[in-house]
Amino acid sequence: MQFKKNIGILFFISCSQFLIAQVENDSIKTSHLKEVIITGTRTERNVATLPLPTQIITGESIRKSGLSRLNEIIQEQTGLITVPDFGGGEGIQMQGLDAAYVMILIDGQPLFGRSAGTLDLSRISVNNIEKIEIVKGASSSLYGSEALAGVVNIITKKTITTEQLKGNINYKLATFNTHDIATSLEFGKKKIGFELFGNYFKTDGYNLSESNFVQTVEPYSNFTIQPKVKINFSNKLNLLLNSRIYNQNQDYKTEVGTDKFRGKSKIKEWNNSILLNHAVSEKFKLVYDVYATNYKADEFLKDENNELFEESNFNQWFYRPEIRSHYKIDKNTLTTGIGVNYETLERTYFEEKVTLNSEYLFSQFEWFLKEKWNILVGFRYDNHHQYQSQFSPKIGLNYKWNEHFSLKTAIGYGYKAPDLRQLYFDFTNSSVGYTVLGYNVAAEKLAELQSQGQILFTNGYDFSNPLKPESSININFGGYYKKNKLSVDYNFFYNTIENLIDTRAIAQRTNGQNVFSYFNIDKIFTYGLELNGTYKMNSNFSISSGYQYLIAKDQTIVDKIERGEIFARDPITLSSFRLKASDYFGLYNRSKHTANIKLNYHIPSIETSINARVFYRSKYGIFDSNNNAILDKYDEFVKGYFLTNLTINKDFKYRFSAQFGVNNLFDYKDERNIPNVSGRQLFTRIQYQF
Repeated sequence: MQFKKNIGILFFISCSQFLIAQVENDSIKTSHLKEVIITGTRTERNVATLPLPTQIITGESIRKSGLSRLNEIIQEQTGLITVPDFGGGEGIQMQGLDAAYVMILIDGQPLFGRSAGTLDLSRISVNNIEKIEIVKGASSSLYGSEALAGVVNIITKKTITTEQLKGNINYKLATFNTHDIATSLEFGKKKIGFELFGNYFKTDGYNLSESNFVQTVEPYSNFTIQPKVKINFSNKLNLLLNSRIYNQNQDYKTEVGTDKFRGKSKIKEWNNSILLNHAVSEKFKLVYDVYATNYKADEFLKDENNELFEESNFNQWFYRPEIRSHYKIDKNTLTTGIGVNYETLERTYFEEKVTLNSEYLFSQFEWFLKEKWNILVGFRYDNHHQYQSQFSPKIGLNYKWNEHFSLKTAIGYGYKAPDLRQLYFDFTNSSVGYTVLGYNVAAEKLAELQSQGQILFTNGYDFSNPLKPESSININFGGYYKKNKLSVDYNFFYNTIENLIDTRAIAQRTNGQNVFSYFNIDKIFTYGLELNGTYKMNSNFSISSGYQYLIAKDQTIVDKIERGEIFARDPITLSSFRLKASDYFGLYNRSKHTANIKLNYHIPSIETSINARVFYRSKYGIFDSNNNAILDKYDEFVKGYFLTNLTINKDFKYRFSAQFGVNNLFDYKDERNIPNVSGRQLFTRIQYQF
């Protein structure tokens, strides 16, 4: 392992030095297409002029990688870590902030189904993606709750309205008996365009554990259907209808002692949106947006006698009508919007169906001052009915220093409202006996347990004031440089989150187990640096690299260490000693260093391209091994590791193409600590376009 680590570090340094040397020696100018992004402002903007830390993953890079699901693409990007949750899904950690704080959009519409705070990325196919836009940092000024850390917007292919029939079909076969079939069909006639995308995915899963009964990932299959219709009534008025249907079935197994249980887990999801775009004049545009979605998950387990042992359900609905306006004043743009959110949830361990509703308005002004200055100012106000309303401002500044170099900085406020689980949960573990109560029902349920003689004592918590949303201040400062064949961007970031929602014991039951509820308790902060660079040696060969340095800590722990209140135990002498500030590592599941290198080489003579990617993640902690309730340098850590992916693309005659690849080339595995790294995976794909 140490040998591989050293080789990887030398490879990273060598490539970086080679890149720098080439920049110094090569002054040949190359053309550069401007990358346009809409997620950061809801208007089309050139990435280089946007005063926000942004990233674009192109559809071409996705296709060349040969990857199938969104979680696979995300984990290859600088500063983004995919983190598995206890349910087997994977979410995004961004700027050191948890997956619960990252909003996921498809074509600008939010996805739902966060049963435990994480939205599973593996349920999203990437076969019809035009690009993925990522905005890092607090984005509540446009998107409200759950955009505290940033936004990931998956943009699917645009619907055509010209008279032509286009499409493609591809099939991928991979390790673990994995099959991925995708097809798309596009057709336009006069003023109407239609697109239909379909995907079927099936895998036997994999097993990193020693168990012969329960796998790390059980077998599952899913399908996605996405129809789109675009109608151009005139040059000034068009209607876009989007729909997405997703179904998944997975084996569900568990062991309790020597007893074995089998069952199924089923997910059904649909998303529908209607957008009416009305260009009232050359300067004034209106967008009428109606969105509705439903996410439903059901699970059951049966014993060896086929008797029902356990079942659960999750049924979430969300509706949102919104009106946006865009008004141009010379080169400047004023964007405003108003809308209503209505959400309901029925799930196991909720006494009844619960509702969240709010109204909101937002405004944003993009001001281009002369040729060098661009100022972005915006705010959003959310009038919540179940908890404290929120005002979310943001300001950004971009200064074009010269033709090649620009500076950018942004300060924003972000928030995350308490989710329905934190407000209304009523769960008692049948085997262990502990209880978890949502904040809004805790006082009533605790009184019931006391009246039944099940409470030994209470800890005197007060539930009279509403649970507050978590709030953050986010600061970014960076720059963008492009000259000839080299482009570089960097960003320093700082986040502080107050009113962090965490669990605390509010009582002890007569069985010796605790009763927990949710409270605004902690304050955390993260800061660091992100650096990306790309060098195009010629039209056939390019190299890019990325690096993130991250510090993420709990301010409460820092304060306690300064007061000398936290101790550790020497594993040899068993004597206790006070921890120093330098002993505190930080938050769980955070690596101080992550890096990547990507090579793209095209061989025109044989119509073949080679795509190689190497990723590094330094050590991180996932549990407190010395039992002092914090992660310090005396705990056990997950060791740093490298992953290497390789893909070969070959074009043939008659619009056929093929891919051959391997993910995790050197078969790295950590069975105990990293369940989402499955070992070496071979794959091949064939595609036909018409």
